[in-house]
Amino acid sequence: MNQPEQLELLEPGADRWCQRWENRMPTWKRTRDGGFDSAVHRVIQIAEPAAKRFTITHHYSGSWPVIRFAYGLQRIDQAPGPGEPDGGRLVGVLALGVPMNTAVLRNAFPDVEPIRRSLELSRMVLLDSVESNGESWACARMMSLAAARGIQGIIAHADPVPRLRQTPDGPVQVSPGHIGHVYGAGQGFAYLGRTRARRQLVLPDATVLTDRAAGKIHRDEAGHAAVERRIAAFGAPARKPGEDGARWLAAALEQIGATAVAHGGCHRYARTIGRSRTRIGGTAHPAPRRSAS
Repeated sequence: MNQPEQLELLEPGADRWCQRWENRMPTWKRTRDGGFDSAVHRVIQIAEPAAKRFTITHHYSGSWPVIRFAYGLQRIDQAPGPGEPDGGRLVGVLALGVPMNTAVLRNAFPDVEPIRRSLELSRMVLLDSVESNGESWACARMMSLAAARGIQGIIAHADPVPRLRQTPDGPVQVSPGHIGHVYGAGQGFAYLGRTRARRQLVLPDATVLTDRAAGKIHRDEAGHAAVERRIAAFGAPARKPGEDGARWLAAALEQIGATAVAHGGCHRYARTIGRSRTRIGGTAHPAPRRSAS
C-alpha cells in the first residue's frame, strides 16, 4: 500500500494525493503519477448488497447510507471475487443516495424534485489498486449512467476535518480531511461554499455520532438499541432497562473517550448532469485550494 513519507503532505486541500481505501485504512496515490487505464475498467450499476458489503469492508466509516443507485468500478481483465457482480473484479463503489435533510437537494436544485431527480454522491470508495486519477474517470461514467435514469442534479460534500482512529498503539490518521478537488478536476461542479458550522461527537474509531443517532437514544425512538450497541462496543456498559437514555449516553461517551469537535462545515459542490438545463441554486464561488478545519 502506498503511504506518503511525510504526513504533513496530507493537509486538508492538498491536491497532490488521491485517496484510496483498503480494509478501512487509507492509502494514497500521487496525482502526478497517473497510470489509470480506462481500457481495462468499466462502471456499471450494481445491486445494493454487493455495494454495501464492499463499502463496509473498506471505507473507514464502516457504514452504508440510504441510497437509490449503486455503481461499481470493475477491472474487466480480472475475475470477480466471491459475491461480486459478473464481468470483472470490483475495485470501487460510487453510491448516489439520500441526504439526512432533503433541503440540501432543494437548495441546490430548486426546480427539480429531490430524490426523484436529484441525489447526493454519498460514497466514493476506490481500492489501492486503482491508479491515480481513476476517480475522475469513474465519477464521469457514473454521472452518465445516472442521467440515463432521469437524475438531473448531483450534490457532493467534502469534509476538511482530519479523522483520527484511536488504537492501542496510539492515534492513526484515517483521513487528513479534503476539500473535494476531484469535483473541480474537469467534472463541472459548482462550488457553493460550506455547510453550517456545528459541533460533532467523534467516536474512537473516527466515525461521527450524529445528532439524529443520539436523538434516538434520548427519545427511545426506533433504532436506539443499535446505536447503543455501537457505543457499548467501545467498552461502555450496556444501558440498563428503564435507565434514562440521555444520562446513559452522556456517561457512556465520557467513558469511551468520545471527543467534541468544532466543525467549520463541509465544502458543498453541485452540478447538473445529462442534457438537463436545471439551474443551480445559490451563488457559485471559486473552488478552494486549501482549507482550515
